[in-house]
Amino acid sequence: MEQLADVTLRRLLDNEVFDLDPDLQEPSQITKRDLEARAQNEFFRAFFRLPRKEKLHAVVDCSLWTPFSRCHTAGRMFTSDSYICFASREDGCCKIVLPLREVVSIEKMEDTSLLPHPIIVSIRSKVAFQFIELRDRDSLVEALLVRLKQVHANHPVHYDTSVDDDMGSTHEETHVGTRRMWGLLEGVTGTALTGEKEKEVQPLSTPGLLSQNGHPPSGSQSPDSQMSREQIKISLWNDHFVEYGRTVCMFRTEKIRKLVAMGIPESLRGRLWLLFSDAVTDLASHPGYYGNLVEESLGKCCLVTEEIERDLHRSLPEHPAFQNETGIAALRRVLTAYAHRNPKIGYCQSMNILTSVLLLYAKEEEAFWLLVAVCERMLPDYFNHRVIGAQVDQSVFEELIKGHLPELAEHMNDLSALASVSLSWFLTLFLSIMPLESAVNVVDCFFYDGIKAIFQLGLAVLEANAEDLCSSKDDGQALMILSRFLDHIKNEDSPGPPVGSHHAFFSDDQEPYPVTDISDLIRDSYEKFGDQSVEQIEHLRYKHRIRVLQGHEDTTKQNVLRVVIPEVSILPEDLEELYDLFKREHMMSCYWEQPRPTASRHDPSRPYAEQYRIDARQFARLFQLVSPWTCGAHTEILAERTFRLLDDNMDQLIEFKAFVSCLDIMYNGEMNEKIKLLYRLHIPPALTENDRDSQSPLKNPLLSTSRPLVFGKPNGTGDAVDYQKQLKQMIKDLAKEKDKTEKELPKMSQMKFRSCCPGWTILLAQPPNRDGVSLLVGLVSDSQSQIGEVGQRSSSSGSCSQECGEELQASAPSPEDSVFADTGKTPQDSQAFPEEAQADWTVSLEHILASLLTEQSLVNFFEKPLDMKSKLENAKINQYNLKTSEMSHQSQSELKLSNL
Repeated sequence: MEQLADVTLRRLLDNEVFDLDPDLQEPSQITKRDLEARAQNEFFRAFFRLPRKEKLHAVVDCSLWTPFSRCHTAGRMFTSDSYICFASREDGCCKIVLPLREVVSIEKMEDTSLLPHPIIVSIRSKVAFQFIELRDRDSLVEALLVRLKQVHANHPVHYDTSVDDDMGSTHEETHVGTRRMWGLLEGVTGTALTGEKEKEVQPLSTPGLLSQNGHPPSGSQSPDSQMSREQIKISLWNDHFVEYGRTVCMFRTEKIRKLVAMGIPESLRGRLWLLFSDAVTDLASHPGYYGNLVEESLGKCCLVTEEIERDLHRSLPEHPAFQNETGIAALRRVLTAYAHRNPKIGYCQSMNILTSVLLLYAKEEEAFWLLVAVCERMLPDYFNHRVIGAQVDQSVFEELIKGHLPELAEHMNDLSALASVSLSWFLTLFLSIMPLESAVNVVDCFFYDGIKAIFQLGLAVLEANAEDLCSSKDDGQALMILSRFLDHIKNEDSPGPPVGSHHAFFSDDQEPYPVTDISDLIRDSYEKFGDQSVEQIEHLRYKHRIRVLQGHEDTTKQNVLRVVIPEVSILPEDLEELYDLFKREHMMSCYWEQPRPTASRHDPSRPYAEQYRIDARQFARLFQLVSPWTCGAHTEILAERTFRLLDDNMDQLIEFKAFVSCLDIMYNGEMNEKIKLLYRLHIPPALTENDRDSQSPLKNPLLSTSRPLVFGKPNGTGDAVDYQKQLKQMIKDLAKEKDKTEKELPKMSQMKFRSCCPGWTILLAQPPNRDGVSLLVGLVSDSQSQIGEVGQRSSSSGSCSQECGEELQASAPSPEDSVFADTGKTPQDSQAFPEEAQADWTVSLEHILASLLTEQSLVNFFEKPLDMKSKLENAKINQYNLKTSEMSHQSQSELKLSNL
């Protein structure tokens, strides 16, 4: 159920970056096996940190020959589209990742009692991996060979035999084995470039910014010819390469984890980041890809590029590498190219800081692929507008605090303060809150162990300050304690000078603050909190993702209501019910009508009241359920016109704010507002050419104009109202509206007016108003027709005759109260229907309002209060039934068509 809930919520609420597995596209066909396969796929990708599109094909128990231990190690083989992976049963004992593009051959060996069902996998660096005890070996090898052939056909390897010499001359003090290792690696990743192409790509292949700015890669701490700590590390790594391998296919054991925890030598850091993240495979598989992206993206101006430009000079501004145009230009190219590659993510907060550090230690193209690895598979869902992934891990971190530091959790009843400060830990991998020379050691661990390294380091930081945090008086003091501690984490092994800290203002103390070495802190984090497995973390992520997504929806709802409530007269509790109905309509369409462009209907980057949007069909269903203006079989036509009226930008979608604003007029608007809305529903853009030609009772003229004009006489005796007084007030209200910036409404032609009258009759003559309403509408329409005809006669004669003037004077209000002023103005939309330009006469909204005021029953109808609660209760019951009924009718119609 947890898996199903996770899929459902992410599909409905997190469509910004969520790509649903093809097997789960049809909700009615999802089975338990499908969900288990998805869970296994996600664990596989998270454990080996592989691309999110990688699909797991088989998991097989086997044993792998491990030369460093001179025995076979029991574990499991994982095979996917482009990888063969192995993980030992004992956690941390051994793990390998074999990209199929590195594999030369897969062969079956002779079966013996000592080596049952063996196969040999040979890779390009002339290393062979022996697997034994493979069940169903023949079918497994056959499937692997098919995929191996496909991979090699799709991604041919490009070699550059000159790279060995180039790498060998880069750092003269680096061990020969290191040069040999990078020569082999570059043989896989390099591309032979000549002529103009080499000139174009050369800036993208220059060494990391650290070496360009004169920072010595190693050996700066070796006075008196004594080996520095950096040189000792290089020697240890080279010994490790000899025994465990030096490419992406190396054996990954507890020993390499200890070397990483000590800090990777700066001369090897960028390359090892590429290997641990497997970005080296992406780099080798896409020669020229980054250069093309740079060429396509540079020079283009959009909101993303503006955000990038704004943050360029905020990225490690204290580091010399980003105090000149070389570093800034490289950072701009990488960030812009990535935004061009992945517009779903584009550019998000903290990407500039992370990319700046990547550029210090890796070539520009390598930094780009490292950024791809981090954003798209190592930190999934982190880099989007809502940073869902970081908030999920923040929530997971809270639970880990309760489990590992119960005393601290008990003292700080509300862990939200710690959670808020930890968000930057996850988003920037401690780069923004720790001195740079120390934070890069954290990045080393992250590239090797993934997010697990950040969790355990965060726990170690809290554990080191637990006593002070427990004695803190408030959240502010607790945050100060953590900031000072993180600011005083140093790296004694760093060969370069310290870089200014982001929190230097916390360091101006009377007494010196104790310094913590980053190596000691990382070692403690592994020893005390390193027992969390990838599987446990993924399980916690499932659990907390549901809560985070639901929390986001609750926050969105609260903010929508906060924005909309001041602008409408609908009661807050009714508005909340309307929001739920509106959102439920969106959700049902997402569920039943896939595949659809869901993201266009749910955009978290928009203002809260505009995030969820619905189309015309969804609006029609809601209109039928909650609108007080229903007219039987013709409700759908009225809904279509209302939708076109509300769709200001003509994108065929409307947001919640527009929806409730319209309902607010229908339920709570003044009489003139309601009449104005009805008026607008019978002129463009609500009325279209197709509507005019359609044979609907809402559009055909059915009423005669034979009755005599009676204007200015109130009907009814007991509740008669002073017509002149009410008309004066109406004129004042209309005058106020005219002062607004909105355009004057176009006048209505004779044909349009006569077309709208039967529609009004159908709309208004609903129970309990059926008796008398139809007659009253007819009387008003006849009166309005005669006013229009009188006006036409007077205008057609060139000047108003004495007789016409007396007739109008007798039937209309006094000149100072006249609503017929400015009749000579040209309508704003006079070209909407060219064939009607020669209409006999036209009337305005003011004309119609004045006529309606003569009939007190109609005034009472428009001014009576309407109850929304009963409509909402009925809508909650029938919304689902209405949707299923429509789908059933649609299916039957399609079936009939298919049988024809």
